[in-house]
Amino acid sequence: MESVDGAVRTLPSIGRLSRGLLFGGVHGRVGLSPSSRLLPPAPPSQENVDSQKTTFLLRKQWTLYSVTPLYRFSDTHLKDYARLLSAFIAAEKQKGLAVEIGVELGIKVAISSLPDLRGSDRDQAAILVQLSSRSPASPKNSEEKVIWSGWFCSVSGDDFSENVPEDFTCLPLFLANGAESYTSIVGSWFQKTFDCCFRRLAISPLNLSWMAAMWTGCKVDKTASAMELVFSVPHLPQPLDISYAIHPEDAKALWDTVQKTPGEITQEEVDVFMDCLYSHFHRHFKIRLSATKLVKVSTAIASAHCDGIIKFLQSQYLTGVLMLLTELAISQIQ
Repeated sequence: MESVDGAVRTLPSIGRLSRGLLFGGVHGRVGLSPSSRLLPPAPPSQENVDSQKTTFLLRKQWTLYSVTPLYRFSDTHLKDYARLLSAFIAAEKQKGLAVEIGVELGIKVAISSLPDLRGSDRDQAAILVQLSSRSPASPKNSEEKVIWSGWFCSVSGDDFSENVPEDFTCLPLFLANGAESYTSIVGSWFQKTFDCCFRRLAISPLNLSWMAAMWTGCKVDKTASAMELVFSVPHLPQPLDISYAIHPEDAKALWDTVQKTPGEITQEEVDVFMDCLYSHFHRHFKIRLSATKLVKVSTAIASAHCDGIIKFLQSQYLTGVLMLLTELAISQIQ
């Protein structure tokens, strides 16, 4: 199987030109937010909350990518895709030597559907890709260990998909957990096979502040952990971060005084919420956080880093968090 050029293999910030980049109008500059957003929906029934199909996604560190529409992708051919990807991985490991499809390759590839991870019936079901391997020292009948996972999804991204031709499948958000070398190889195969383009998805300080406000307003049954905001101080010889922890009940009480419309959040409310936190910090420590850069937000719902790293902590709010991430991924594509 033909190897892919190094620029694509490393999944650069700007990949090769893809058909997907031609679709859609300007949705807004990356990093800017709309004037209002819907808050994550209330937790569904307990059966869905405890779904074993998605709990394995929790408490893992996922790296975010945006992906242009996949050309001639079909969820009815997932087993075939798994065989082809397995052969491609083996060929890459052997520096481009052809490998017969279907033989034991050392790494097992599984591609499956996660229909629960979508915002509506109009969204494409999420696609999970897992690489597993068994140690040479392990018995032949021992279980294989998952060494890398990645998944494509679109949660409430149907407005974007409606403007895309039928031959294209919209799964604009991709999340990866595992060695970057496998992310690079898997991404290269998808780019080559479905004429799409991967791009790392960073999260701006503005959108991190939205996450802080949105997740503070979510109800959590169990004892919630503190909300933590991490700020980076610019223009210093040595890196310096400031960690600001707020008791969850205090943060929720503040948010309740700020929010005006149930189920909706506005830019003005986010600004007021953050300004109140900044004023409190300045009153106690005489440090103006407005002069720093917000780089990380941690709450009981999820944690997010500006480098595009996310960790989900509550299964009942998983689709709500993915809704915002899908929006950010689409804004980077258009």
